[in-house]
Amino acid sequence: MADSDVRVNAHLVIPAAELSWRFSRSSGPGGQGVNTADSRVELMWDAAASAVLSPVQRERVRERLGNRLVDGVLTIAASEHRAQLRNRDAAKARLAALVAEAVR
Repeated sequence: MADSDVRVNAHLVIPAAELSWRFSRSSGPGGQGVNTADSRVELMWDAAASAVLSPVQRERVRERLGNRLVDGVLTIAASEHRAQLRNRDAAKARLAALVAEAVR
């Protein structure tokens, strides 16, 4: 498992190659030179096309996360931390928790 892979449970790991990232500036208060880094992250995972899900798991994800999927893609946003790396970790943790609950 590579460092950027997402471990959902003992049997399911989403490889980094299936993840897409987008970065932007976090909203909120700020002054001159404050919060000018692209610390907000969006993590996208195409559950419908994922090679790591079995057909049964794919159907469970579609049923249980259907309201969060857009064309089969699950998007997670994180902007609660000031550092992009911490927001990336938070987004990966949220993805793992959502998928773990969905495939259970």
